[in-house]
Amino acid sequence: MKDENCIFCKIAAGEIPSATLYEDDDFRVILDISPASKGHALIIPKEHFRNLYDLYDELASKVLVLARKMTVRLKEILGCDGYNIVQNNEEVAGQTVFHFHMHMIPRYRGDKVGIGWHMGELKEKDKEEILNGLK
Repeated sequence: MKDENCIFCKIAAGEIPSATLYEDDDFRVILDISPASKGHALIIPKEHFRNLYDLYDELASKVLVLARKMTVRLKEILGCDGYNIVQNNEEVAGQTVFHFHMHMIPRYRGDKVGIGWHMGELKEKDKEEILNGLK
C-alpha cells in the first residue's frame, strides 16, 4: 500500500531521486539529505507504515537484519568508530516523517552528534505497574 501524499513512499518507489545504497523488494536504503554525520542513511520500507506499531512481524525482523548487514558494510567503507540505530515513533519521540524508517548514524570519535538522555532510577512502583501490566 502506498500513501500518495507521503514523500518516503515516493522515494521508496523511485519517483523522487535519492542516493540509493541498496534496494530489494521490501526496502530502499538511502543517504539522508540532512545527515547527522558522514554516511547517515535511512532504511525505508516500500510499503507505507506510519510507524513501528503498524509493521508486521516478518518485515520488522527483516529491517533489523538489513540494518546489521548495512552497518557492517558501511563501517568498513567509512572507517567510523561505531553506529547508532535510531527509530522514532510519534511526534513526541522525534518522528517527523510519518512513514516508518530507521536511521543508521555512523559515529566518529569526537563528533558532535547528540543522542542520549539523562539516566533516571527505576522506581519500585513503576516496575510493579509495568510487570503487572504485562501479565
